[in-house]
Amino acid sequence: MTQHSSPIIYPTTESKPEPESEHHTLLPLSTSSSPTTTADENAFESQQKIIIDGFDADLFSDDSTTTPPFSWKKLWLFTGPGFLMSIAFLDPGNLEGDLQAGAVAGYSLLWLLMWATIMGLLIQLLSARIGVATGKHLSELCREEYPNWARLVLWVMAEVALTGADIQEVIGSAIAIQILSNGVLPIWAGVVITASDCFMFLLLENYGVRNLEAVFAVLISTMGLSFAWMFADAKPSGKELLIGLLVPKLSSRTIRQAVGVVGCVIMPHNVFLHSALVQSRKIDPKKTGRVQEAINYYTIESSIALFISFMINLCVTTVFAKGFHNTKQADSIGLVNAGQYLEKIYGGGFVPVLYIWGIGLLAAGQSSTITGTYAGQFIMGGFLDLRLKKWLRALITRSCAIVPTMIVALVFNKSEASLDVLNEWLNVLQSVQIPFALIPLLTLVSKEEVMGSFKIGPTLKKIAWSVAALVMVINGYLLIDFFVAEVNGFLFGSLAVTCTTAYVAFILYLINHGNFLPSTWFSNIFNKGYANI
Repeated sequence: MTQHSSPIIYPTTESKPEPESEHHTLLPLSTSSSPTTTADENAFESQQKIIIDGFDADLFSDDSTTTPPFSWKKLWLFTGPGFLMSIAFLDPGNLEGDLQAGAVAGYSLLWLLMWATIMGLLIQLLSARIGVATGKHLSELCREEYPNWARLVLWVMAEVALTGADIQEVIGSAIAIQILSNGVLPIWAGVVITASDCFMFLLLENYGVRNLEAVFAVLISTMGLSFAWMFADAKPSGKELLIGLLVPKLSSRTIRQAVGVVGCVIMPHNVFLHSALVQSRKIDPKKTGRVQEAINYYTIESSIALFISFMINLCVTTVFAKGFHNTKQADSIGLVNAGQYLEKIYGGGFVPVLYIWGIGLLAAGQSSTITGTYAGQFIMGGFLDLRLKKWLRALITRSCAIVPTMIVALVFNKSEASLDVLNEWLNVLQSVQIPFALIPLLTLVSKEEVMGSFKIGPTLKKIAWSVAALVMVINGYLLIDFFVAEVNGFLFGSLAVTCTTAYVAFILYLINHGNFLPSTWFSNIFNKGYANI
């Protein structure tokens, strides 16, 4: 990274500098004396941010309200954050949901996969909107919006969700390493290897945002090629695929897989992450025309990224639908044994399908664990207002995930069934956390004092809350179904009831804080009573 001994001063319009490569375009060093805007607190340091060529040249223009015309070059320069965000739609947990949906339900849940991706896109666009319009990411805004006790609860919930997701991602990478090493490396060894991605991430970050985004582009391309190869080998029915996409079908036998498809789409840590990633581009929140331009480009970029992720998920689902639907193996397929089942059905070929699956799974696991490390930095720094170096924050967040993951790998490495049980618990854990990301997001993005003229309108607000309510109800069903099956005994049952009561009360508090419940007595009870609890 180029270092400057003194702040750069923008030249006047009569003396413009020569255009620079997007990799080396730097911002001026911050000269703000405000204690709340130190370099370590920002999502990205000034030197890391990308100036949009042709975008900042007119920042000093008197007309700051006009949105500039569309430019393919600007779209390219804005491209990146949406693809990093889309990794959460392709992590090993999602891939397991895809393969189980295909094996059990066949092609019948493809329509749900499509609409779940659209719902996820809506939530992620709101996350990007709040990051661009305010210049702050969601965890920072939560720190300012909520009282200390609520802020700390939200932070703990976000960390728990991130740790649960990270365990799934690291275990997925470890399974892929075991496949590619022909079983020589056990899962715990794969966990140790995957843990090293933290240091790879730190190394990549030092070379600039665009280089980091390029690495993720390679990983997504690897996933795309691997699963497209499997799709071509499987030759699924085009007619059944189209019917599955266009004709909604749902039966009692496939309800659990349907819940899993929707539940995997919205990851709590990803909502926090996207609001920070969009700040890697230089955008002045005071220039409404430039903010609207950035929102427009991020909308296009995120839509393209999630379309690609949808196609990858579609390939995985249809491959397993073609090979395992209505077979006795359908109910027993998971990440651990999926490669072996694929090899039995589709054979070796020029490149054995087992290794193609392993390569795709490894790319999914490695990319998602690195974005998890990224998200952990923003969540911890934003909620706790920590002034730590980024490498130290990354090391702390990586350790918080790797230590429990290593324990899990050693304890649950006894059988495939034990890992499947672990995955169910982790899915429930993340489902529980979803309201603690969605409700603050929708509360803040609806507030004029936070968003200014970029707050969402009444129609979009109703749609967003409807989507959020649907996702929370679906995940609530998963939670109830799981507890009915797993919770036994008076002590365990009493603990579950107590925790559930506190959980529901806190959700109602968050909804009421956003003025979505009109009752004043309700407000008094939860603003005062819950704080005392």
